[in-house]
Amino acid sequence: MDPLRRSPSPCSSSRPSSPSTPPCEMLGPVGIEAVLDQLKIKAMKMGFEFNIMVVGQSGLGKSTMVNTLFKSKVWKSNPPGLGVPTPQTLQLHSVTHVIEEKGVKLKLTVTDTPGFGDQINNDKCWDPILGYINEQYERYLQEEILITRQRHIPDTRVHCCVYFVPPTGHCLRPLDIEFLQRLCQTVNVVPVIARADSLTMEEREAFRRRIQQNLRTHCIDIYPQKCFDEDINDKILNSKLRDRIPFAVVGADREHLVDGRCVLGRKTKWGIIEVENMAHCEFPLLRDLLIRSHLQDLKDITHNVHYENYRVIRLNESHLLPRGPGWVNLAPASPGQLTSPRPFKVCRGAHDDSEDEF
Repeated sequence: MDPLRRSPSPCSSSRPSSPSTPPCEMLGPVGIEAVLDQLKIKAMKMGFEFNIMVVGQSGLGKSTMVNTLFKSKVWKSNPPGLGVPTPQTLQLHSVTHVIEEKGVKLKLTVTDTPGFGDQINNDKCWDPILGYINEQYERYLQEEILITRQRHIPDTRVHCCVYFVPPTGHCLRPLDIEFLQRLCQTVNVVPVIARADSLTMEEREAFRRRIQQNLRTHCIDIYPQKCFDEDINDKILNSKLRDRIPFAVVGADREHLVDGRCVLGRKTKWGIIEVENMAHCEFPLLRDLLIRSHLQDLKDITHNVHYENYRVIRLNESHLLPRGPGWVNLAPASPGQLTSPRPFKVCRGAHDDSEDEF
């Protein structure tokens, strides 16, 4: 045997490594699992950001729902009967709070849209909302293309829009359909049936099925999108959620005593509607979707899909502009560009198959 020839190592292979290649057998611990601890420590130091927008007519309980969702006084709601005048035009108001739970800090920004759908003529009432969403993409893009940019770019992009459907019991209104068709191309949309306690269980279920039929008929792709289910576990979980969307929700920020325990709910003449009781409403499903199971996925799709669509369109426009000191000289977007619909969408990642296009 040639002394210069070494026996082949069990870890070496002439083939390039691929996902199908079996893992190398380790002879002892080397500390790879500590990477998770490093990521956790770094994330705990930086904290998290989450930006949510609530859209719907006045009186549907948007402010109360946000307070219930995060169990905090995130938004001050106006008590009924104070004679607060209805805004003549749609206005957008944003508030930012830092919420901390067990050492985890969340920078939460909530954007409300008072005046939406409250006018006699609601023609193009969605333009300020779409303009605001695209304006946040533009701010992020202008920071990103700088030669010398910040280590951490402030993220004001809207990660999720919760759309409140009035509990009419019939179907989606033309205003809802027209707006949702535009909105789903720009941001993750989660529709909910507001004030679901005004409907019986049978009326609620029939209303849900009609809304689902409207969404399919008009090609409105709400979150979670089927084309982004990455594995079988995602498909199973998201299929259950898609079957229940729009969630029938009830908001309440007051506690009541029921059978010796304090519960969040609304007190009526015939009893107490418990917000966190699945037999009364589907608020727990909405909370789990937005916070406990899909918060990071909402942020990932916002960055990799919706923002990437905006970025591609804007950078494709840059060849018409004169070249400057940097390799990209991109002028700020005009108001018309911020409200114009997107002509196409890109895939979530470069490694996705063609069938995963969005």
